Amino acid sequence: MQRRHHPYLASGFAAMAHRGGWVTPDDVPRENTAYAFRRAVELGYRYLELDVHGTVDGRLAVFHDEVLDRVTDASGAIGDHTWAELAGVRIGGMDPIPLLEELLEEFGSTFLNIDIKDDRSVAPLVDVLRRFGATDRVCVGSFSGARLAAFRRAAPEVLTSVTPGGVAWATHAFGLRRLRLDRGAAFQIPVRDERTPLELVRADVLRVAHASGRVVHVWTVNDEAEMNRLIDLGVDGLVSDDITTLKRVLVARGLWEGAA
Repeated sequence: MQRRHHPYLASGFAAMAHRGGWVTPDDVPRENTAYAFRRAVELGYRYLELDVHGTVDGRLAVFHDEVLDRVTDASGAIGDHTWAELAGVRIGGMDPIPLLEELLEEFGSTFLNIDIKDDRSVAPLVDVLRRFGATDRVCVGSFSGARLAAFRRAAPEVLTSVTPGGVAWATHAFGLRRLRLDRGAAFQIPVRDERTPLELVRADVLRVAHASGRVVHVWTVNDEAEMNRLIDLGVDGLVSDDITTLKRVLVARGLWEGAA
């Protein structure tokens, strides 16, 4: 397992801009765009959270949904298109879908938290990270344990989050969980399990994570009171859409690690 001396984990509290986040209500439809990430960096954020999908011709599009319909002026599955076909699509009617390589180049001083959204993304992600010398400034995760395992085999040098199965073992197995822990370096989890009423971010889970050298990052937290509660509990990072509020909370608590 990668330990906390890794550059991605070496700073203090990790404040992550979820899909770039938003500063004003007008920014909300412009998720996962160069515009959104630029706004976060201008606000001082050093950690950007994003998603990748593979195109038919092996490019890596930064996009969350499987289909284009919700946030763009196009429709259909993103994975059914070539990059040339996606080039004219606009997010929120304004912004092009970015390529991961474009963001790696423009935001070279940031850390990226990358969620692999489809199997087709695995091989090109390994290639892009190595070509851009970015293997030490990303953490890669996926909601698919098999997909993340494939990425780990292909790029063992890259930091990864704990798999969904590893999260379930650590948060649900209680006394048995110390016997088997996933090799991932970061638990990146919501406050509660969406399928059950079980709260995942608990003092005992934090103790297990920290005792094994892992960090706990919680998504997606937009409520100020909840941000403060989780910080008091001892989490190591928060992922938020409301990046102005998160920065204000961290500055007030002396935990802001980004630019002023």
